[in-house]
Amino acid sequence: MKDKHGRECKICERPFTTFRWQPGKGARYKNTELCQTCAKVKNVCQTCMFDLEYGLPVQVRDHELQIADNIPKQGANRDFFLQNVERTLGQGDGTQPIAQIANNMDQAAHDRLRRMARSQPYYKRNAPHICSFFVKGECKRGEECPYRHEKPTDPDDPLSRQNIRDRYYGTNDPVAEKILNRAAAAPTLSPPADTTITTLYIGNLGPNGPQQVTEKDLNDFFYQYGDIRCLRVLTEKGCAFIEFTTREAAERAAERSFNKTFIKGRRLTIRWGEPQAKRAADNSNYVTPVPSVPILPIPDGLAPSTSSQQRFTGSIPRPPVPPTFSAPTRLVVPNVRPMKAGEPSSSSSSIYYPSQDPTRLGAKGDVIE
Repeated sequence: MKDKHGRECKICERPFTTFRWQPGKGARYKNTELCQTCAKVKNVCQTCMFDLEYGLPVQVRDHELQIADNIPKQGANRDFFLQNVERTLGQGDGTQPIAQIANNMDQAAHDRLRRMARSQPYYKRNAPHICSFFVKGECKRGEECPYRHEKPTDPDDPLSRQNIRDRYYGTNDPVAEKILNRAAAAPTLSPPADTTITTLYIGNLGPNGPQQVTEKDLNDFFYQYGDIRCLRVLTEKGCAFIEFTTREAAERAAERSFNKTFIKGRRLTIRWGEPQAKRAADNSNYVTPVPSVPILPIPDGLAPSTSSQQRFTGSIPRPPVPPTFSAPTRLVVPNVRPMKAGEPSSSSSSIYYPSQDPTRLGAKGDVIE
């Protein structure tokens, strides 16, 4: 929806042509907040006031590129400055940038900005605002309410208090401070202690297809850091290994390409390679524990100290004591044949075997202890 001279610019306070649209289904309507002249001065979007090249706040861009903000902010000086800008735009064809970023050629700073920029769209910025009546429990529109029926996560969040002028001039912007703090805490790739390692691991080459990073693409990009001894690409795994001739070339490539290498629209993963001999030695020292087998305590001769042994034995229970087994029960057989009725007793009795008595075979008279 176009509205000629619909509202005044939030920066120069002059009327300008506004546009209003809905980015998608369920999203809130967006409006242009700045005029074209003020937006071109800072090279920012008329709606979100983010940089057009990197999609970052003005404070982040000016901090990395060391750009000083010397634009008049009010009064006659501001109006005179904008008149000169409009005269410059009228003399050209409208394609020449007039922002101070056009004269900055610091490649390292541009790489840092590209590394901090988002690689994917952030659709949550188009979500409707939270309904204040729903928070108070007084919203009666139900599903017809164009605002979100959610509770605020953190009312004291500094991101909830933003100012258009602060974002435009790059001062006291909470979004920019969050991005700068996250960039300061980002991990760095430190070289390994082994100076014989000259191999780099390259990941995220993409699946098989025309958009996958090929061996020629890697060779054309990494040859600038030094002579390449070997380049091996694992197409099925989407990774590659690059071995340089010198350690200095490998360190230079790792430092300048870590988290800042984009080939065919993909951010490549850069890591130091690990020798296969060292990896095999590390794996050989690992023993797979056997299940259902108790852990034995450390012998006294191998324990480093008494205190450490006490801590170790106190944290791990000792194995249970094995059960004791008694001697198996035996069949007690009398060695004298039992006396029968009417049979005279004899002082000398012979050895009696139950197998000799057919009446006792399989009988129940055996005594068992």
